[in-house]
Amino acid sequence: MKDGKNRKDIKVGIEVEVVQKNHQRTGELTLGVVGRILTKSSNHPHGIKVQLESGIVGRVKNIIEN
Repeated sequence: MKDGKNRKDIKVGIEVEVVQKNHQRTGELTLGVVGRILTKSSNHPHGIKVQLESGIVGRVKNIIEN
Protein backbone atom coordinates (compact mmCIF):
# COMPACT_ATOMS: atom_id res chain seq x y z
CA MET A 1 0.00 0.00 0.00
CA LYS A 2 1.44 3.38 -1.02
CA ASP A 3 1.28 6.52 1.09
CA GLY A 4 -0.24 9.64 -0.44
CA LYS A 5 2.80 11.91 -0.57
CA ASN A 6 3.35 11.85 -4.35
CA ARG A 7 0.79 13.48 -6.63
CA LYS A 8 1.65 11.09 -9.50
CA ASP A 9 0.31 8.13 -7.44
CA ILE A 10 -3.12 9.75 -6.99
CA LYS A 11 -5.77 9.82 -9.68
CA VAL A 12 -9.43 10.80 -9.71
CA GLY A 13 -11.55 7.71 -9.10
CA ILE A 14 -9.15 5.70 -6.91
CA GLU A 15 -9.99 4.64 -3.36
CA VAL A 16 -7.93 6.29 -0.61
CA GLU A 17 -7.85 6.91 3.14
CA VAL A 18 -7.60 10.58 4.12
CA VAL A 19 -7.18 12.42 7.40
CA GLN A 20 -9.39 15.49 7.72
CA LYS A 21 -8.02 18.73 9.21
CA ASN A 22 -10.12 18.34 12.38
CA HIS A 23 -8.89 14.73 12.82
CA GLN A 24 -5.16 15.42 12.48
CA ARG A 25 -4.55 15.10 16.23
CA THR A 26 -6.34 11.74 16.52
CA GLY A 27 -5.22 10.46 13.10
CA GLU A 28 -8.75 9.19 12.35
CA LEU A 29 -8.93 8.06 8.73
CA THR A 30 -11.85 8.42 6.32
CA LEU A 31 -12.23 6.03 3.38
CA GLY A 32 -13.42 7.45 0.08
CA VAL A 33 -12.98 7.89 -3.65
CA VAL A 34 -10.95 10.83 -5.00
CA GLY A 35 -13.14 13.41 -6.72
CA ARG A 36 -10.58 16.22 -7.13
CA ILE A 37 -6.87 16.67 -6.42
CA LEU A 38 -6.33 19.97 -4.61
CA THR A 39 -2.54 20.02 -4.07
CA LYS A 40 -0.72 21.55 -7.05
CA SER A 41 2.85 20.51 -6.11
CA SER A 42 4.24 17.10 -7.13
CA ASN A 43 4.62 15.98 -3.51
CA HIS A 44 3.77 17.03 0.05
CA PRO A 45 5.29 15.73 3.31
CA HIS A 46 1.89 15.38 5.03
CA GLY A 47 0.06 13.91 2.04
CA ILE A 48 -1.60 15.28 -1.10
CA LYS A 49 -4.80 17.19 -0.33
CA VAL A 50 -7.86 15.85 -2.15
CA GLN A 51 -11.61 16.27 -2.15
CA LEU A 52 -13.47 12.99 -2.01
CA GLU A 53 -16.61 12.38 -4.07
CA SER A 54 -18.55 12.80 -0.80
CA GLY A 55 -17.23 16.38 -0.51
CA ILE A 56 -14.85 15.65 2.39
CA VAL A 57 -11.43 17.33 2.08
CA GLY A 58 -8.34 15.75 3.57
CA ARG A 59 -4.76 14.65 3.05
CA VAL A 60 -4.17 11.20 1.57
CA LYS A 61 -2.53 8.80 4.04
CA ASN A 62 -3.02 5.49 2.20
CA ILE A 63 -3.83 4.53 -1.37
CA ILE A 64 -6.10 1.48 -1.34
CA GLU A 65 -6.10 0.70 -5.09
CA ASN A 66 -4.49 2.06 -8.25
